[in-house]
Amino acid sequence: MALDLLYAAHVTLSGAVVEQTFESVVPRRSAMPIVTSSRNRVYLPVPAKFALALGFACAWTLFSIWVSPPWLHQLGLTLGMPLALFVVTFIAYVPGFMNAFLGATTVLDRRPIAGPIAHWPGATILIACYNEAGNITDTLTSIVRQQYPGELRVIVLDDGSRDGSADIARAAIAGFADSPIRFEVVAFPCNRGKSHVLNDGLAMCEHELVISADADCWFRCDAMQRLVARYLCDPAHTRAVAGAVMVRNSRRNWITRVQEWDYFLGIAAVKRMQSMYHGILVAQGAFSLYSRTVLREIGGWPHCVGEDIVVTWAILNRGWRIGYAEDAMVFTCVPETMRAFAHQRKRWSRGLVEAFANHGRLLLQPRMSTLFIWWNLLFLPMDLVFTFAFIPGIVLALFGWYGIAGVMTLTVLPLALLWNLAILYKQRQVFMRCELRIRRNILGFLLFVLGYTMVLQPVCVWGYVSELLGARKHWGTK
Repeated sequence: MALDLLYAAHVTLSGAVVEQTFESVVPRRSAMPIVTSSRNRVYLPVPAKFALALGFACAWTLFSIWVSPPWLHQLGLTLGMPLALFVVTFIAYVPGFMNAFLGATTVLDRRPIAGPIAHWPGATILIACYNEAGNITDTLTSIVRQQYPGELRVIVLDDGSRDGSADIARAAIAGFADSPIRFEVVAFPCNRGKSHVLNDGLAMCEHELVISADADCWFRCDAMQRLVARYLCDPAHTRAVAGAVMVRNSRRNWITRVQEWDYFLGIAAVKRMQSMYHGILVAQGAFSLYSRTVLREIGGWPHCVGEDIVVTWAILNRGWRIGYAEDAMVFTCVPETMRAFAHQRKRWSRGLVEAFANHGRLLLQPRMSTLFIWWNLLFLPMDLVFTFAFIPGIVLALFGWYGIAGVMTLTVLPLALLWNLAILYKQRQVFMRCELRIRRNILGFLLFVLGYTMVLQPVCVWGYVSELLGARKHWGTK
């Protein structure tokens, strides 16, 4: 659908909405750097912050172990002590450690200020497109309104769409004749997969900065400028930066409302934490910036269902750093049905297994981000325990048996609430800086807190098993 010049950006965020016109939110074209507010604070080196967060997480885990013997003993009478210890470890100890580390890192995190930028380099945006007739015009329109001071080239890579996406993209581009941004559409005759068309696009890139984007995303007017500014001002060994992806269609139904909070509190918090310790584990394909040189050195995007996580781990495996631009925002359309949601998260889980299969040696690298590689390794047993022990335990608690889910569970796992409050405060600061406000989504939040894991963990297990058994790989969402 064509957009008016003063299109009101009524796109939902994770618990938020933009209700300003482009006249009020689009900055004037300039070469001014993107900066964040700062206060005079005592500077703590990143390794010191890592040590503090790790110490707090270990202390919390020891406290959990200290208060859990009654629960462990009661459960051991039913399951036997070895199995009971396994269940309690992955219901309480491991998630408690993770939440404690996340919470401590959130408190310690101070985003560095982006310094002055004398020259804004050119960048090429690769948009992999497959059956996006209903979204591609909006995506391109949001890009043409970018106020990026440097040169931009946009290549739409149509992967054999059957709904006329390529023709719709060409029609939209025809209306951008006055834009300094160069647009082009490359239509492939048959569907080959996202990684294939991205690699074809990579071969066409003339700029050192390459940005991947999904064809159903809406870019905030300053998204590109903030993403590139973060890349230029991050440590010298940075070779990729992930942008902040929020939810555009959260008011569609209860499934999208829940995902709104997942993107806002869960995914954003994890990326923020990982970037502080120089190791984002997923520079998502929806909106991320890469060094063209590094992409070509590692062979481009691998041909798998989790191409974004595998290419990210390949960059980490070369010793490079990957950052996170929390204020470079795009808004994506998340799955609107349970089937599509399940297939998406199943694909993400399979991508994690693919990453370990290709770059498992990252487990042995002596760097702070190695903790998160081990962290991801624990997801499989943790998801198994949640699926086959904790969820049945909740059902049993409804009938009066509290051996798995009861008072002691609540005693050992209260830190999740504090972590959510901490990241909510941080995200609110980001939104205020971007002139956004957090909109209430109480139903989505309650479902996210009380029932999200009941769906997510079994789906993740489905993905792990599918990959380990070598099931046929497909996206399953279109």
